[in-house]
Amino acid sequence: MEFNNKVVIVTGGAQGIGKTIAEEFQKQGALICSIDKQPGVYFTGDLAQQDTLEKFAQKVITEYGHVDYLINNALPLMKGIDNCSYEEFNYALKVGVTAPFYLAKLFQPYFSEGAAIVNISSSRDRMSQPQTESYTAAKGGISALTHALAVSLAGRVRVNSISPGWIDTDFTEYTGADAVQQPVHRVGNPMDIANMVLFLCSEKAGFITGENICIDGGMTKQMIYHGDCGWRLDMSLDMKSKNRIGRKMYEKEY
Repeated sequence: MEFNNKVVIVTGGAQGIGKTIAEEFQKQGALICSIDKQPGVYFTGDLAQQDTLEKFAQKVITEYGHVDYLINNALPLMKGIDNCSYEEFNYALKVGVTAPFYLAKLFQPYFSEGAAIVNISSSRDRMSQPQTESYTAAKGGISALTHALAVSLAGRVRVNSISPGWIDTDFTEYTGADAVQQPVHRVGNPMDIANMVLFLCSEKAGFITGENICIDGGMTKQMIYHGDCGWRLDMSLDMKSKNRIGRKMYEKEY
């Protein structure tokens, strides 16, 4: 097994995409160090807190002495310009950008040969729905952080990011318009992301660094105009209705 006894850090590893990533590594014999606000993982704590990150890193290094792979997956808060406070916006950035940066910094002296970092961004790093500023800014930030780290850690650690589209973390199989609107005619599931994470950490991806890979079933490549291919804009929707749609879609995705 390629990942046997490899030390893998997964942030936000208690549920959803993070949990699936951790489970897939574990099947390959990896040693999983997950951190999440929810209990039941290797380390429980708030990624927005500096002392939490430092205590977590110290525990990992004390027990294992090195790190092979760092998967920055934790989910930032999603709120928009109408209802997101200054503190909430900064909290989203701390979880979504500052924590990935600081963990990379803390583990920098301890990355093993062939180490890799995979940052989980979002297709929202390049497009948006209304009232999603905190989440979108964090995802845009981690995408940019990816190529910066790839250059700074060149020759020591490969750094890439993945931008998921609609990923149903309950593995629900959709039919009808929800599925057919996707060019691949289905909604994504966590395995679509986990498979790419394991590939990017493998020797097969040894010539890939600084890249962002969008896994969204082709949705961001699909040009849509009113009246095109059955798509119609309902002008009766006010902004509040659109905001509710945005929040509902967010819940489906993540």
